Amino acid sequence: MGKRMVISRDPGGKKKFEEQPEAAPGIQVKALREQPELLKTAAAWFAEKWEIPAEAYLASMERCRQQKTGVPQWYVLVGENGEICAGAGLIENDFHSRKDLAPNVCALFVEKPYRNRGLARYLLDLIRREAGEMGYEKLYLVTDHMRFYEKCGWHFLTMAKDEEAMPIRVYEILTEK
Repeated sequence: MGKRMVISRDPGGKKKFEEQPEAAPGIQVKALREQPELLKTAAAWFAEKWEIPAEAYLASMERCRQQKTGVPQWYVLVGENGEICAGAGLIENDFHSRKDLAPNVCALFVEKPYRNRGLARYLLDLIRREAGEMGYEKLYLVTDHMRFYEKCGWHFLTMAKDEEAMPIRVYEILTEK
């Protein structure tokens, strides 16, 4: 994955040049802790995908923006036209009974036109690296998409119960430092 030079402005309004990573040609990574202008749009996008109120996402994203490290953390991939094409989060617990298994990758979603380009794996790897840099040794997630996550290096750990007491599979992976 490449990087591109972009022009932005520092808090004083002075132009500065910086490198931004690209998840794929024309697709930019946005850590929402550094993108306050995207919070409402991203919260609405995640809410549409996962049927959780946008207000809940927005509150979590605001905490992410205020604390900068630790959980929660939120990421989106933005296409050339400014549209969100993928996203994921890192939260304490993703609505399951094993509160001791934390933090959890959550809400991973890639829009259909952008699938099969490695974007989901890119987000998972990015979150692993950043979580490792924050001092986390392992990450967890709940899913019924076993084959995909196993191909990405995740390992089945245990069964847990979701909020409706239904069984759900918990996976784990070591972070990268």
